[in-house]
Amino acid sequence: MIEIYEKVAGQIAMSDDPGMAIRRWREEFKIAQGELARFLNVSPSVISDYESGKRRSPGVATIKKIVNAFIEIDSRRGGSIQRRFSSGVPIEALIDIKDYDRDVGLYRVVSAISGSNMSTVDLNRQIRGYTIIDGIKAALAFSYPEYTKLYGWSSQRAIFLTEVKVGRSPMIAIRAHPLKPAAVVYIQPGNVDQLALKLAELENIPLITTELPVQEVVRIMAGLR
Repeated sequence: MIEIYEKVAGQIAMSDDPGMAIRRWREEFKIAQGELARFLNVSPSVISDYESGKRRSPGVATIKKIVNAFIEIDSRRGGSIQRRFSSGVPIEALIDIKDYDRDVGLYRVVSAISGSNMSTVDLNRQIRGYTIIDGIKAALAFSYPEYTKLYGWSSQRAIFLTEVKVGRSPMIAIRAHPLKPAAVVYIQPGNVDQLALKLAELENIPLITTELPVQEVVRIMAGLR
């Protein structure tokens, strides 16, 4: 938390336009002006005036309060934004990442997300975390070494991908990498072709699909205990 606090506070304080920087980070944390104002016990117009430049640039004490509010609100929601920024994975492609403090059965995960196992690989295994990424942005943003960071503390995890059309490219990338996930989940895929299924079975990785929206998947996975 200290690292992201310093990053956000530093960027706001050093910006030529602190109000715009506050707005950018507020939107990055997905916090509405009204919600931030309520947390800080100020009028929404105060936040609006800072962001528009109508009010003079906030001092260090105000920036500290605003950044602490970003982090505390995110923590109350499960801390997904903080996890994204501390993971080391390119932020534009990473939707969420989390490690559990104990094993979670894959059958339970599939049930929770209303998933379907498209492969013939048995679901009788455990995961210790998950990573959710935008499949297209990942292909554009990730260098080869950064794929390792998808696994957090353990490769015993489920890798979720959005923006999947037929599922071939992600499975080729997974097969080429020495680390293998416990499961791969496509979120609202277009189709899953036979090559993707064949690759999953060759690597003994369950290939699962879910039609739930990505933010609902994030909520469910973050709440599993």
